[in-house]
Amino acid sequence: MKKLWTLCAALLGMVSVASAQTLSCCAKAPAANATEVFAMLATNEDFSGGHDAPLPFTYQGGGNMIQFKTADGQTGKAFEIKSSKPSDKYLFVIHEWWGLNDYIKQEAARFAQELPGVNVIALDLYDGQVATDADQAGKLMQGVKTERAQVIINGALGYAGPKAQIASIGWCFGGGWSIQTALLAGPKAKACVAYYGMPEKDVAKLKTLNTDVLFVFAKQDKWINQEVVNQFQKDMATAKKGLMVKTYDADHAFANPSNPKYSKAFAEDAHAASVAYLKKNLKLK
Repeated sequence: MKKLWTLCAALLGMVSVASAQTLSCCAKAPAANATEVFAMLATNEDFSGGHDAPLPFTYQGGGNMIQFKTADGQTGKAFEIKSSKPSDKYLFVIHEWWGLNDYIKQEAARFAQELPGVNVIALDLYDGQVATDADQAGKLMQGVKTERAQVIINGALGYAGPKAQIASIGWCFGGGWSIQTALLAGPKAKACVAYYGMPEKDVAKLKTLNTDVLFVFAKQDKWINQEVVNQFQKDMATAKKGLMVKTYDADHAFANPSNPKYSKAFAEDAHAASVAYLKKNLKLK
């Protein structure tokens, strides 16, 4: 959950509302789909400002970087921690705007420890690039192409195998892509956690979900705000899919320890709720 500040704010539209200076999360972006809207806040100073660069950190635990084929003729990258015993259960962890850095590897290791019997794969949607400052992170975020991200996720699904049971979790940028991962996983999807990420607005797509969703919401978030959550609840109800919203009186990225808005108590509570949800849906003892 480290450095989760970015794109979630981008949501559903980035258009003026009430004032030419106010970005909306609810207005529709005619030319961009749900994932492409993410990048639109990269140039917004209010959104990116105050996001300190990650402190130097080197992950020294277990796990390995892996590669797998993707349908576009390239390869995808990810960090994997395998279960100590053979298992078809997988948790896909999806990074925020900094990329697959050592903080995300550490987060993957935490889940691997707390979810015995689950293979944990932290996907790399930046194709090996990692940002160390906000300007670089914004450029990488803007550079993400929906088609490429989708083939990376599909490649990871292929790597997991035809019998895989897939859970996903992500924060902000990764929160939105966690929902997209569940959609791409089809019948393999068993669980989906999204921390203040951009919801899918296409009800027809939501109807194809094979899992419910745990959505972590920060009430003070001015981008992924109450209106956005209300719409997601409405859309999921229309799609006849389960949605649990875990609400905290906190600001965007409250689960990120390096963020000025970090709340340790809320972050730990949300993490515990996520682990409990994942254990239940993956039928772990």
